[in-house]
Amino acid sequence: MSLPTPSQRRMRPLPSLIFASRWLQLPLYLGLILAQAVYVFQFWTELVHLIEAAFGNSEALNLLVKSIGYKATAIKDANGLVIGFEPIAKLNETILMLVVLGLIDVVMISNLLIMVIVGGYETFVSRMDLDGHPDQPEWLSHVNASVLKVKLATAIIGISSIHLLKTFINADNYTEKTLMWQTLIHVAFLFSALAIAYTDKLLSSTHHDDKH
Repeated sequence: MSLPTPSQRRMRPLPSLIFASRWLQLPLYLGLILAQAVYVFQFWTELVHLIEAAFGNSEALNLLVKSIGYKATAIKDANGLVIGFEPIAKLNETILMLVVLGLIDVVMISNLLIMVIVGGYETFVSRMDLDGHPDQPEWLSHVNASVLKVKLATAIIGISSIHLLKTFINADNYTEKTLMWQTLIHVAFLFSALAIAYTDKLLSSTHHDDKH
């Protein structure tokens, strides 16, 4: 009589309950899907405003200017005090660049959400059985907790880079302290990603040596 295979063995009640608790993460991933839908709505709203502003819609232009925190050239009196700002009559290159960078930022955050939803569900909840599917992400075939952490860290660096670029383009509307802190935070993200990648490399090397 052959022994039951591991997949045929019945788990004890307590381990079975603990293992089934992974499904408690399912509402979290469903919530992230809803957050993804909100980002899609935000993207199309900004895009519609951009197209309308390009065709001379002043209300859409004002909404864009308000959303990106852009201010026109300051008007100063004889003493150098700011008494107002020049009116923004049309879409200029700086506003266009800031809005496009904002759209790219939304796309990158959306990509980050996809990595967390798909990779996290595959790693921590249940297999998605995507082997052989023509749309299977290339990175999903070898994803694990360590790979997911590295990919998330690099994605965060990309998002931080976009934010920093937006700040530098619109630097006149920020204080030196704000510029300095955003740069330092971005550098901290870089070092954190390097530390995560280096740690993952050390663990992978140790695991490879143990197998040999």
